[in-house]
Amino acid sequence: MGNFDFVTADWPEIAAEAARAEFYAYGDPRSSLFYARRTVELTVTWLYRADASLRRPYKDDLSSLLHEPTFKRLVGDAVLTKMNLIRKRGNDAVHRTSKLADRDSLPILRELFHTLTWLATRYATVPDRRPAPGRPFDAASVPRPQPGLVAKTRTELAKALEENAAKDAALAAKEAESDELRAQIAALQAEIAAAKAANATVVDTHDYREDETRDLFIDQLLREAGWDPSADGVTEVEVQGLEGAPNGIGRVDYVLWGDDGRPLGLVEAKRTTRDARNGQQQAKLYADALERQYGQRPVIFTSNGYEHWIWDDLAHPPREVQGFYTRAELARLQQRRSPGVRKPLASLAIDEQIAGRAYQQQAIRAVAEAFEHHHERRALVVMATGAGKTRTVIALVDLLTRANHVKTVLFLADRKALVTQAANAFKSHLPESPTVNLLDRRDVDGRVYVSTYPTMLGLLDSGDDVRRFGPGFFDLIVIDEAHRSVYQKYGAIFDYFDAPIVGLTATPKDEVDHNTYRLFHLEDGVPTFSYELGTAIDEGYLVPPVAHRIESKFVRSGIRYDDLTDAEKDDWDLTEWSEDGVVPDRIEAEAVNRWLFNEDTVDDVLAILMTKGHRVAAGDRLGKTIVFAKNIQHARFIQERFDANYPEYAGHFAQVIVSSDDRAQHLIEQFSQSEKAPHIAISVDMLDTGIDVPDVVNLVFFKAVFSKSKYWQMIGRGTRLRPDLYGPGDDKQDFIVFDVGGNIEYFNGDVPEVATSSGRSLHGRLFDARLALITEIDRATAPHGLGATDADRELRAALAERLQGIVAGMNEHNVLVRPHRRLIERFASGEAWQAGTDARASADALAEASALADLPSAALVADTDERAKRFDLLVLRAQLGVLTADGGFANARDRIRAIAAALGEHRTIPAVAKHLELIDAIAGEEWWQDVTLPLLELARMRLRELVKLIEVTPRSPVYTDFDDVVRSGAGEISIATPGVDRDRFRAKLFAYLRAHQDHVVLRKLRTGRQLTATDVAELERMLADRDEFDAAELAAGAEAAHGLGRFIRSIVGLERSAAQEALADFVSEHRLGSRQISFVDLIVNRLAQSGSVPIAALYDPPFSDKAPGGPEELFTEAEIVELEHVLNSVDAAAEPAGESRTA
Repeated sequence: MGNFDFVTADWPEIAAEAARAEFYAYGDPRSSLFYARRTVELTVTWLYRADASLRRPYKDDLSSLLHEPTFKRLVGDAVLTKMNLIRKRGNDAVHRTSKLADRDSLPILRELFHTLTWLATRYATVPDRRPAPGRPFDAASVPRPQPGLVAKTRTELAKALEENAAKDAALAAKEAESDELRAQIAALQAEIAAAKAANATVVDTHDYREDETRDLFIDQLLREAGWDPSADGVTEVEVQGLEGAPNGIGRVDYVLWGDDGRPLGLVEAKRTTRDARNGQQQAKLYADALERQYGQRPVIFTSNGYEHWIWDDLAHPPREVQGFYTRAELARLQQRRSPGVRKPLASLAIDEQIAGRAYQQQAIRAVAEAFEHHHERRALVVMATGAGKTRTVIALVDLLTRANHVKTVLFLADRKALVTQAANAFKSHLPESPTVNLLDRRDVDGRVYVSTYPTMLGLLDSGDDVRRFGPGFFDLIVIDEAHRSVYQKYGAIFDYFDAPIVGLTATPKDEVDHNTYRLFHLEDGVPTFSYELGTAIDEGYLVPPVAHRIESKFVRSGIRYDDLTDAEKDDWDLTEWSEDGVVPDRIEAEAVNRWLFNEDTVDDVLAILMTKGHRVAAGDRLGKTIVFAKNIQHARFIQERFDANYPEYAGHFAQVIVSSDDRAQHLIEQFSQSEKAPHIAISVDMLDTGIDVPDVVNLVFFKAVFSKSKYWQMIGRGTRLRPDLYGPGDDKQDFIVFDVGGNIEYFNGDVPEVATSSGRSLHGRLFDARLALITEIDRATAPHGLGATDADRELRAALAERLQGIVAGMNEHNVLVRPHRRLIERFASGEAWQAGTDARASADALAEASALADLPSAALVADTDERAKRFDLLVLRAQLGVLTADGGFANARDRIRAIAAALGEHRTIPAVAKHLELIDAIAGEEWWQDVTLPLLELARMRLRELVKLIEVTPRSPVYTDFDDVVRSGAGEISIATPGVDRDRFRAKLFAYLRAHQDHVVLRKLRTGRQLTATDVAELERMLADRDEFDAAELAAGAEAAHGLGRFIRSIVGLERSAAQEALADFVSEHRLGSRQISFVDLIVNRLAQSGSVPIAALYDPPFSDKAPGGPEELFTEAEIVELEHVLNSVDAAAEPAGESRTA
């Protein structure tokens, strides 16, 4: 008797394939797995044919059939997991070359037995064809191999797979065309429905052994990491010398062996009902025993099938991971444990050719210390646009690589242009570390991988094969422009990879979102390192913006018909405003430059730009300019008006650069070259970030910006240095921001920031609204509630079924979904959605489902009508308002009435006419008196498909030529961030000395060059010639400063570059850390202000703020002596050689 004889009577074809799987289990495991998969395929095909409750998915392959929401609800998670495992292992049998044994086939045969037991228990046509209650899988009855049995090859099985698919497709096509076969199917469905109903009365007492399925799921994750869990010596490995065990002997669930036969890792599996972390101490004892036995301590993994934890207990506390490491990844981790392999980061110099500026080195040291000394795994670097974030992170990668802390790195950005730019930078600065741009090549190996977020997210779900990028593949992840919104959209990437993360942002530290700091496990306002725009400008690494505000009455206030001249009113009346001929009496400000484009407004702004903008080529040509337009139509209109006003440029001077234009990259390259046109780049979003053109000296904000991060990115387009821009020695000093949108006032004044959207998906908000409505209906139904009608309860059941279907449609193998598998298994069951007797407890239980609201689901794919879904949400809010008497009900009611009234205007459309009576009622007031949940639900169902008819066509652009009042004026942009005193970085210079700072002696003083006696005499002469300078005061000042040269330099200060050069060797030779570099930077600041720093000053503020115990807290005695020598040399250069300080 075989294990599958009970299915023969009702399903002979299925039984035959199951028998083949059983027959080959020992003699040909590969064929056994193949036939097990074929059995599941036939079973699923039969279910779709016989059970009328199932809906066929769009795609008809086995995976799609298994994950169709109605099918998932029908079979439940336990059986679905078994079917999916059988499918995966069957695919492995056909596609993978690894050797298979009976330990691969027998567990899958057992899972097949449970699957067919479920089938027969629910669908057997007569009671005696159901399997006997409690019947277990009988491994002893599985036949042994027959003499002469020849195992099938993978090629033969692949051919059989194709033949089966072709046969199934032909049968399906025949059924679709044959009336006779369709009638047979209808009869079968009727018969099966009766059998299913009869079987439903029998309690299913079969033990489906979910613990064994858990082990198989762990096995699957191991296979995805390239491990063979069925190989000899991997599972149930005996260890000796186990502390606390009888006779000191124990068994490890899984041991992951290295090529040298020593343990790289171990896996301790716990029950699905227990926290995976409960096994950590037991796993530690196993690791102790294995270490004693093999001389190598394995990395510890614990798992309950749902959650997985890694514990490298020689270096880090336990942390949750999304899977297991590969052999190479564990070997790399083991290698880094070896003495001397991982070098201390402070012992290596930073490559100054990549990042030579002091603040860049300080940023690198700060991140290195956070990782190495504080054992942090996330770091946030705030650095102004143009200050060299990419170079800094490349130098960081170089340092970590040379120290053997990292090998593979992932750099993520949100735009293709930024990815390409980063890839080129890595290739240029780290040619020995192969860089792979995953946008172009996905089949090559490298050390540095660069990608957009969506591309990487798509690569994570690599189907049935071994995942190319496992959780341990990368040693470091770099996020460009790290913000909360990035994590909200692509958080699954950072959760999946078990790697330290460095986030980069140009947003000032006091304006970084609270949640961003929380994501990086940092205190608000305290990033790992910050170097902001104001500081970069003061230190001469960036140039500042200066403002030129342009006030357009139309842009600010809109256009009123009554305010126009008589001639303009005539033009207004003749303008084609809309197809229905309605002429408005005013245009609101938000419409200007969105769909109404006024010639005079654009012409005036362009005139101000062309006359007031910075010019190059001896003033003959406007300098490189970026115009930020509101939309593409606005950008095109600006170009049209420029060409109309300046035809002499023949259409080359100003060009629209947008991502939809195939010429965009070519135009950017042309714009980046000083002498080539275009010189004005008109952009919609594309040039807001990622464009590095030092020649840019004019920015035109022709739109309002409401995002702080975007505003600073846009400002950053003009901050870069450009030597000799206006001629030899005449460098770029600043850039002009022409602000038409009121942005300067908005971001630098006291106007609060507009609240931003949370970024929740629409389907997520609908999920939560339905969940809330279910909870409120339960409260109304409960004792002492307001009371719920039968119709209300029917609505609740429909809502619950809808949400259950959404959860059931979630593919647990999706990277986004997998971490929530426990909740999904729970809420994919109808029982989880049943109302409990305790309304509060029921609400608390259902509230957990909210964690699933934003996850993808196959049940959501078909509904693509955004307007209909927004209407659903509006009605749900109204329904909630009915039950809660919430103030939001009135707003929802008024909006629904307005929608109905708008629909009523389309009564000639048949779909609207069909429901016109209801539509008119909803638009009125009486219908809303004592409105009920079912009435609102009826309104939703009838109207949701109609709302898209309200606006059939988008508004066409309207072009006018009314005389706009445009005023402009110069001003400053405040780039100082809260809490930063810019004055501390600037010396107080006397007006005279500042006016004559290019005098040869003053230049020598400011650049730290040695003065001669002749130089001091020249200083005395130039000051003596000025009657306004009192000789006695000059003498007193010189005496107090120990010389006239020192006194004058205390006024003019030292150029920052000279101060940095004086201390450069000290910084580089001693491998200073971030605190030390910060301390030296204070010395540089003081030298720039006052020209000298006595060693005694290092014990006073601001130096004591960094080192309360004095410089000895940060430096060795020898280093302090060397530092004092450097400072004395700088000081001595202000007086003729050989002269010393006098008391």
